[in-house]
Amino acid sequence: MPIRTTSGRWPPSANRTRLSARPHPATPTLRRGIHKLGLQRGRDGLLYVPATALDHPTAPLVVTLHGAGGDAEGGLHFLTAAAETAGVILLSPESRGRTWDVILEGFGPDVVFINQALAHVFNQHPIDPTRVALGGFSDGASYALSLGIPNGDLFRYLIAFPPGFMHVESQEGKPRIFVSHGVHDTVLPIERCSRTLVPRLRKAGYEVHYEEFDGPHTVPRSISAAAIQWFLTGSENK
Repeated sequence: MPIRTTSGRWPPSANRTRLSARPHPATPTLRRGIHKLGLQRGRDGLLYVPATALDHPTAPLVVTLHGAGGDAEGGLHFLTAAAETAGVILLSPESRGRTWDVILEGFGPDVVFINQALAHVFNQHPIDPTRVALGGFSDGASYALSLGIPNGDLFRYLIAFPPGFMHVESQEGKPRIFVSHGVHDTVLPIERCSRTLVPRLRKAGYEVHYEEFDGPHTVPRSISAAAIQWFLTGSENK
């Protein structure tokens, strides 16, 4: 069952949401630590490589998207501790504008840059194609759902902490989805956001792991740890 866009219309083409970068055999050149991508002047992105990710032939990857007005550090901070323990590489690109393109004027420059950033990582380290996730916080969570569902053949897992909306122009694959939301969130009220979006996703046939917590518009460490564990456990069982 298709998921409606926010406008309720059915766009004639979804080419502008499709990503072409894919994991492939690569000679490992990454070093542990946090590194600038070095792909753009100004707004660029960061790559976090825990030492534990370099101990295996391939590594899992989570692309993590910051909230409105944020930057690459904001995309990393809520997942770094869990990723270090689990050996997950984090890619945190920055939006071209103050937030993600679809929220401002439609899919475009951010899709291009995320594709470029992914290709950059795939060329530097062998990434397990069954363990690639797209996640984000707030506007980044909304964008993760909006871009992740049309690219479900690449992102088999989507993580939304917490989403405000979806603008989905097509569906590809069947990614598993993790959603969390604080019951006292005053920025993205839970009733009109996750408690509306999660039933829509499930009705459309998606497997959704949903967690509510007693808190505001944030990502508790226990939630981020649960999301990474869910991601890795799910990929091991596929």
